[in-house]
Amino acid sequence: MAEVEVDAAAAAAAAAVVADAAAAEPAGPTPFQMKSPYYAKRIELFEKYFAREGEKVIAAQHVNDPIKVVMPDGGIKEAVRHVTSPWDIAMAINKKLAQASLLAHVDGQDWDMRRPLEADCALKLFSFDDAEGKELYWHSSAHVLGEALELEYGADLTIGPAIEEGFYYDCFLGERTLSDHERDSIQKRMEGICKDKQPFQRIVVSRDEALEMFAENKFKVELISNLAGDAIISCYRCGPMVDLCRGPHLPDTAWIKSVAVNQCSRAHWRADVKNDPLVRVYAITFPHDKLMKEYQLRIAEAKKRDHRLIGMNQELFFFNTLSPGSCFFLPDGAKIYNTLISFIREKYWEYEYDEVITPNIFNFDLWKTSGHAAHYKENMFAFDVESQEFGLKPMNCPGHCVMFGNRKRSFRELPMRLADFGVLHRNEFSGALHGLTRVRRFQQDDAHIFCRRDQMEGELVNFIKFMDEVYEVFGLTYEMALSTRPEGYLGELEVWDQAESALKSALEKSGREWKLNPGDGAFYGPKIDITVLDALKRRFQCATVQLDFQLPIRFNLSYVTEQNLPERPVIIHRAILGSVERMFAILTEHFAGKWPYWLSPRQVMIVPISEVSRDYCLEVKKALHQAGHHVQVDETDRKMQKKVREAQLEQWNYILVVGEGEKANRTVNVRTRDNVVHGEHKLEELIEVLNDERAKKSLTCMFGTELSAAAAAEKERASKSRFW
Repeated sequence: MAEVEVDAAAAAAAAAVVADAAAAEPAGPTPFQMKSPYYAKRIELFEKYFAREGEKVIAAQHVNDPIKVVMPDGGIKEAVRHVTSPWDIAMAINKKLAQASLLAHVDGQDWDMRRPLEADCALKLFSFDDAEGKELYWHSSAHVLGEALELEYGADLTIGPAIEEGFYYDCFLGERTLSDHERDSIQKRMEGICKDKQPFQRIVVSRDEALEMFAENKFKVELISNLAGDAIISCYRCGPMVDLCRGPHLPDTAWIKSVAVNQCSRAHWRADVKNDPLVRVYAITFPHDKLMKEYQLRIAEAKKRDHRLIGMNQELFFFNTLSPGSCFFLPDGAKIYNTLISFIREKYWEYEYDEVITPNIFNFDLWKTSGHAAHYKENMFAFDVESQEFGLKPMNCPGHCVMFGNRKRSFRELPMRLADFGVLHRNEFSGALHGLTRVRRFQQDDAHIFCRRDQMEGELVNFIKFMDEVYEVFGLTYEMALSTRPEGYLGELEVWDQAESALKSALEKSGREWKLNPGDGAFYGPKIDITVLDALKRRFQCATVQLDFQLPIRFNLSYVTEQNLPERPVIIHRAILGSVERMFAILTEHFAGKWPYWLSPRQVMIVPISEVSRDYCLEVKKALHQAGHHVQVDETDRKMQKKVREAQLEQWNYILVVGEGEKANRTVNVRTRDNVVHGEHKLEELIEVLNDERAKKSLTCMFGTELSAAAAAEKERASKSRFW
């Protein structure tokens, strides 16, 4: 049954933690000592309101009002209103189930395992194996981190969310910053908190009560002040730390078994450099040490694959403070970049898209029409030209709307598929810039399909097929989710229903698994959320497909129907690579810098054994270059073995060793970067295989495979010839 009284032992332990922390500080007023009266007042108020919650539970016990709880399998469990918790239900079924369950959904709403149920409901439980369970686990762990930061540094806490893998807490330390060498002390403090088995306790307070409780933390006061006057606010406590929080949380801190503090960095309040500077501490926790070890091994491998490191080592790109967030692609990087765009252009031809070119700079009247001036201006680069305001385009869709509306359109022209690789600029905060994954200048494989309603499903089916073919070439897997109508949607319900039906049908026809995200669509149309998984199973948002009913209205777009009547088109926003820069980064790390031949900027290195074979090496280079392959000759005076090794380390796909024998025989000696030696072959044979490997966009070396297949085919032809 749920606890109904304040845990006196926990309160005493919390007081002891505060006292011990204060005693451990050196002489003189420290930030923690200065904040201790505030922390103590906060606990006093929390206990007052927690006692009020306990009184409600005691009253409910006396009433003993029965309720019914429906389980996922349809089974019904008896419970008591405001008394029985999801934990009690789970324990009655199976102790192991209760011990594995971190989170409950009560009629779809997140719910603490120890929080009493309030009415008849449907109940579903989640473990750490579920995404929902992980989010709760790391959210609770963020509170432990927040407590550690208060006890160690007297921090003013701001926000501490769970992220895709782990969590962070932003805090204000005045002029002080934290460096990575302080991670150990934070981690030890967190481990101590976990061992203390501090319960997570929940209260509900009014706006005024919350303001009183957090009066000395200006960041919390700002958050609370932005809430409605009659808002009902929940707060959670673990040990001496109390925080604003919707919850839910773990039963207590002892559920957190393994802790690692990963990084200390800088941030700003509300991500605005004009606001107070904050310290951001990243950490991660797990319910088992084994999971922590697996994570750390994966992170170590991810560091080796960091696209910024590989980009520097392979001389692919660099950044310079003269143009922050705008990448300088060196010749080899530009080869990869252009190959990616060429690949998408090939697919555009196959799927009958028309590529267009639109301006980079637009008068702000365009952005007022599209709505970006009101909702996106802070992310744009704006400037005045002859007393008028202009802006660099952050996306292509408004320009494509201008293009569609340039003249009268007929139903016979639809679907109109406009593709655009135009340069885009977004004014990202300098602190948010991160290699190629977060930049200010980028290009997208951006396209917009203007179509009739009855064409939506066919276009969506083709998009998913298009996307699947592209990701298969890269060796990337992906997941899809249908995000449907949100509460504040705009437009006609009938149109939304038709659009969602088209999306659902397209997903089902793809033959792939997909999930439903009810109410998670954009206000202007439903969408399919696509998440890409790389070789390390990390998740990225790249592709997108979204239906839009509002831009055609904003731009007053129409086409003439068969009945000679005006009709609004539907716009399908779609991209597959997304930002080419971001996909470049993902593929760099996915392949760990070992580019497949068709993408590689370093395809063939020719190694002359001596000066005698130099002229023949240049002849081989010319033949390969004319066939369209990236090729170089190592003309240094190093030994052959050293040249081969350097070429392998530099990730040349093929190394051709050429000596006097190869020159005389008009051959090359072939080996790969993985030191697989294929021996001596005619140059014509080599070029044929390389052309085939490039054309098929193979992820693996085809040299041995193709020659074996060719030899087998030749043998079969010879056999048939002898027979006849």
